[in-house]
Amino acid sequence: MAVPTNRRRSALLAAGALIVASGGAVAAVSSSTASAATAGCAVNYSVSQWDTGFTTQVTITNTGPALTTWTLGWSFSGNQKVTQGWNATVSQTGAAVTAASLSYNGAVASGGTATFGFNGSYSGTNTSPTSFTLNGVTCGGGGTGTTPPTTPPTTPPTTPPTTPPTNPPDGSRVDNPYAGAKGYVNPEWSAKAAADGGQKIANQSTAVWLDRIAAIDGVNGGMGLRDHLDEAVQQAGGQPLTIELVIYDLPGRDCAALASNGELGATEIGRYETEYIDPIAAIMSDPKYASLRIVNIIEPDSLPNLTTNAGGTAGSTDACATMKANGNYEKGVGYALNKLGAIGNVYNYIDAAHHAWLGWDSNLAPAAQEFLKAATTSGATVNDVTGFIVNTANYSATTEPNFKVTDNVNGTTVRQSKWVDWNNYVDETSYAQALRTLLVQDGFNSNIGMLIDTSRNGWGGSARPTAPGATTSVDTYVDGGRIDRRIHAGNWCNQSGAGLGARPTASPAAGLDAYVWVKPPGESDGSSTAIPNDQGKGFDRMCDPTYTGNGRNGNNLTGALPNSPLAGDWFSAQFHQLVANAYPPLS
Repeated sequence: MAVPTNRRRSALLAAGALIVASGGAVAAVSSSTASAATAGCAVNYSVSQWDTGFTTQVTITNTGPALTTWTLGWSFSGNQKVTQGWNATVSQTGAAVTAASLSYNGAVASGGTATFGFNGSYSGTNTSPTSFTLNGVTCGGGGTGTTPPTTPPTTPPTTPPTTPPTNPPDGSRVDNPYAGAKGYVNPEWSAKAAADGGQKIANQSTAVWLDRIAAIDGVNGGMGLRDHLDEAVQQAGGQPLTIELVIYDLPGRDCAALASNGELGATEIGRYETEYIDPIAAIMSDPKYASLRIVNIIEPDSLPNLTTNAGGTAGSTDACATMKANGNYEKGVGYALNKLGAIGNVYNYIDAAHHAWLGWDSNLAPAAQEFLKAATTSGATVNDVTGFIVNTANYSATTEPNFKVTDNVNGTTVRQSKWVDWNNYVDETSYAQALRTLLVQDGFNSNIGMLIDTSRNGWGGSARPTAPGATTSVDTYVDGGRIDRRIHAGNWCNQSGAGLGARPTASPAAGLDAYVWVKPPGESDGSSTAIPNDQGKGFDRMCDPTYTGNGRNGNNLTGALPNSPLAGDWFSAQFHQLVANAYPPLS
């Protein structure tokens, strides 16, 4: 993924705070069930918990007259805090909690039931509530506590054990498609990972890349879009499931990075619409897939390239200038948003590069305007956009734990270090949160969410710094403390020393819908030498470890691993390194 030349700018935007979280593997949990009943209502309150958190499934049985809406209330006896709910509006004031029905599940016949769930946190004991009220009438009852598991899980579960149907029956979307849902495990990627020493991560959710027209039906006997969606329905088993698909075949694709060039020429917008987007939309709209939460990652790198690489900078290319002039990136993105956004269970996230690409004042505001322009082109509106994704297929750290952009050393700010180079951000979380604020100000809906691709940005292993560097200078301070160990933040191809990042996790921080693994670990970014192929993929010198660089990486060595295959092909040497350097470490 290409980046522009870094630029020195002086204005500073506020950086957001990070809540560190990771998940993915199903954790061992303990459970208990508390029940309460009177003549009017009965409540089953079932808990599964780990060392600092818990998931609760609540079933209300209406033993009185029929209801048109309902509100269940109770109070915690400890310090429990609700962090996430589903199938009800769950709110908390102090110890008091209420769960109110939604538009599609308020009607409960006499003898009927309603079910909702929530995740929570606690410390000490997690005693279940002893009484409930339904629409103000006490149900009474009692409850029992829960006992933590003998061996605490490595990461808490991010999905409830059982949940209501994936999407409301009226076809409306949920606010965050990752909340309360498990992720799709691509069986093709999973098999490769398990066979190459990655058994511990083979059940992680990764995205499926539709990087050419042929991928819709499957390439060389592999799974096509319908195959993946059919498999996703089976994996869901009636529970919420999110499947991620990368929409990636624009005309003149990836105008600043030859390794990921595509099959369509710069003017072939008609083919993109009729041979690529239309068939994808037709398959996704099949009613048998209506229970899935289908997340589309819309055209990585395209709109950022128009912002920074289409003229006037050292990183500009003639190909990007052509795409800006003909408007086919904007037309294609708008067409994809419009067609796919019309499907009730589809969620579109537009690619928004990363902090070391768009983090300067001169880049961020124009990029936001470019995103808005594309989102209102070819029939699209901002309502077709669920959110944005950053760090797609890149290596920028989710958070830099050892220094902040506001730090200074001997009177010199971190922004003046060679690594940061006057950027306003040093990691993806602060960048994503600030970009979200700007996008809402510019006209996007206030409930948009951000995704961060954490598949290869863990930077663990023995070389991971645990503290800031020496205060000899601002450069020793930053370079000695940064976990991102690339030679230059503009390096993007098969980076040496990288590791798996935080596992896919829902709602990890304010404004973030999820950490995701959009770039499947083990798939190459590009070949280190020219390899003939029929996919339109070229040879980019940024994938050559001997190349001394260009304007986009400050004329530094590329940091790429040697002997890499074509973009998207399995790269065993890199996969082994990613597993070895995982952070959090694999266990």
